[in-house]
Amino acid sequence: MTSLRLLALFHSFLVLQVHLSTQLEDNKIPPSLCTGHPGIPGSPGVHGSPGQPGRDGRDGRDAAPGEKGQKGDRGDPGETGVRGLTGDRGDPGVKGERGQPGECAVAPKSAFSAKLSQGLTLPLNVGDAVCFDTIMINEQGDYNKETGRFTCKVPGVYYFAVHATVYRASLQFDLMKNGHAVASYFQFYGNWPKPASLSGGTLLHLVPGDQVWVQMALSEYNGFYSSTKTDSTFTGFLVYSDWKNSAVFA
Repeated sequence: MTSLRLLALFHSFLVLQVHLSTQLEDNKIPPSLCTGHPGIPGSPGVHGSPGQPGRDGRDGRDAAPGEKGQKGDRGDPGETGVRGLTGDRGDPGVKGERGQPGECAVAPKSAFSAKLSQGLTLPLNVGDAVCFDTIMINEQGDYNKETGRFTCKVPGVYYFAVHATVYRASLQFDLMKNGHAVASYFQFYGNWPKPASLSGGTLLHLVPGDQVWVQMALSEYNGFYSSTKTDSTFTGFLVYSDWKNSAVFA
């Protein structure tokens, strides 16, 4: 019996020693075993790493509207922009009311025709105008039978024509404008039993004051002839006028 008690006591002692030994190794001495004075404060620890960013705060309340500021200075004009594309064609407009009847425009007129009278003695000198003395038409009075000259009043393009019956002599004459020959005509006569003929014409542009006439070119070639059966004529008329933007022509 004594041996058993000793063995149990020895076992309890071993268990207690192991337990105390474990606490000593862990530097955890129970206060019940020893009580000492507080130790000296330790050194400050190293700064830790920055923490995670915090969450966004709530929106603040709206402030009261501020006062209206002063008007700023006018800015410089900007550069001209690029021309835009042409727009679509618009719809036709409403037809307007019929206008009042206007004055009828009268086209400008100028025309004449004259012939040699029978038995007329013609000029024999070079440079003399041939006077066609029998008027067939000359409503505007632009041809003067005394001088044989046409004087322009309406600016524009005119046509002049000369028809000559050639008899007893050859014929040569010029169509003159302001003293300059613009066309020349010649017909040879060879002592034939019947008359010959010579005709010619030309277009001329005239301004008011210009004159046109028929003039002898050679004194010996003066075979103009007129009879009851045949004539020699000088004719001219306005083809078109240069007058523009005139409502009525006199």
